[in-house]
Amino acid sequence: MRFVWQFLAVTAVYALGGGTVSAVEENDWLTLVLGVTVAALAVLVYGWVVRRTEHRPALDVAREGAAARTGRGVLIGGGMFAAVVVTLFLAGYYEVDGLGSVTGALGLFGFMAAVAVTEEVVYRGVLFRFTEERVGTYTAMALTGIVFGLSHLFNEHATLWGGLAIAVEAGFMLAAAYAATRSLWLTIGVHFGWNFAAAGVFSTEVSGSGVSQGLLDASTSGPQLLTGGGFGPEASVYSVGFGALLTLVFLWLARRRGNIVPFGSRRAAGVDSVATLPR
Repeated sequence: MRFVWQFLAVTAVYALGGGTVSAVEENDWLTLVLGVTVAALAVLVYGWVVRRTEHRPALDVAREGAAARTGRGVLIGGGMFAAVVVTLFLAGYYEVDGLGSVTGALGLFGFMAAVAVTEEVVYRGVLFRFTEERVGTYTAMALTGIVFGLSHLFNEHATLWGGLAIAVEAGFMLAAAYAATRSLWLTIGVHFGWNFAAAGVFSTEVSGSGVSQGLLDASTSGPQLLTGGGFGPEASVYSVGFGALLTLVFLWLARRRGNIVPFGSRRAAGVDSVATLPR
């Protein structure tokens, strides 16, 4: 029942908040305000439902150190996507034609904030954490990562390869980041940094959902395997490679900190003896 109530609470915010923000997408300022509001509401609801159902504070969204952890995550996610774009640019597959839209970037800031927070509380805060209790860190990472990737197949220009790429570079990587730090702030930052860099800065497609006009007026062309085609650079082998590498780094850190939950232990990491506070 802990899982049921938490899942229902966060998916309600996910669905209602996402629908509301999408409905005002044409208005950049309203998207900014509503997006940030939905993001804040998702964190508050998650913290509240964890306290009510588990009778403990939600340490993975603790206020102490939240800004620093989120900031580090944004740098990691944004830096990772920037590395992909630089690689494409040097290969001649990404071209900048000038400046784009500042107000468009602001609207995308709000939109991506809502996406990052709601998806992280659903997939890492609830699905990964509860699955990990039952089957251990590695199996939970694989299962929830695949579910996360396949959920992107509902996007307009989605492909099976794109969904699998998302599973590896985002689903696996973000689960590993949560295992290493036991902090949703870090995974929210990584998720937001990646998405906002993709749409709000470099103006590329995000998960096949359409070309976004961010700070740069730019275009991508070239072999689909390298550029990601209509799905965007997230389906590029470069993104998969960088994401897989970062996954290994986070798993190494999780093991070093003793945060790996063995299969069959039925133990909640980050709640009891593994880590009392997110790091």
